[in-house]
Amino acid sequence: MRWRLWLLMAPALALLLAIFAAPLLHYLWLSTQAQSVLTGLQPQPIGAQQWLRLWNDGRFWQDTWQTLRFSAASVSLEMLLGLAVALLLNQPLRGRGVLRTISLLPWALPTTVMALGWRWIFNDPYGPISRLLAGLELPAIPFLSNPALTWMATVGADTWKTTPFVALLLLAGLQTIPADLYEAAALEGATPWQTLRRITLPLLTPYLLIALLFRLAQALGVFDLIQVLTGGGPAGSTESLALYAYLNAMRFLDFGYSATLLLGSFAILLILCGAGAVIWRWSLRWQGGLR
Repeated sequence: MRWRLWLLMAPALALLLAIFAAPLLHYLWLSTQAQSVLTGLQPQPIGAQQWLRLWNDGRFWQDTWQTLRFSAASVSLEMLLGLAVALLLNQPLRGRGVLRTISLLPWALPTTVMALGWRWIFNDPYGPISRLLAGLELPAIPFLSNPALTWMATVGADTWKTTPFVALLLLAGLQTIPADLYEAAALEGATPWQTLRRITLPLLTPYLLIALLFRLAQALGVFDLIQVLTGGGPAGSTESLALYAYLNAMRFLDFGYSATLLLGSFAILLILCGAGAVIWRWSLRWQGGLR
């Protein structure tokens, strides 16, 4: 029976090897090579020198911290807001189907288009926020020139874009919870908060963790939003790991070090997703114990 399962999974595994493992092996090989304009774009073996360079690269560690901070802030907001939106859209409201469709529009927009829109909104002095403040005779807010405000702007734009994705996943989870549980809780006199804490959240935990893993992986690899909205500025204060790797490859033509940066980012992602998977398994066992 086991060999039949492997036989059925063979096409999917072969596809994964083709689109994932092969490029990863190529990056591993490239991280041991010096391939840049200094070598005439020809790979030359240098052993682990690229990894030593990565370890001593202050810009890499700065971008790592900035990427982790951005991911933690945006994903936390998206999980909270996504849960609130999912709970609202799960209610028997008039026009619920229309509301569900409208709520997905930010997620349906291409990230580049969305980032250009937010760049115009935050523009000083021609954006709508600056014009509104000028009409009220208030000072303009430098959203895209002050490092702290620019970071908040990127988090806000990403939250607006991807909260509907989280809400969609959680809404699917809410649909699987039997209505009988809520009826029984109402008969027992449970408050809405008690129902949320004792029924909804425990049964929604697997969907929350799936949404968390998906969004964490996407946030750690953020590129197009940062590239279009801020370009990594001001003064590199919003530069992400993916943008740093892109700059090394496409602007500095240092392909060996760019591959090393990507592998370093991938290692960080594996560690965080591995921790999330452990928490997921623990939550499933905890739910099994409750049953």
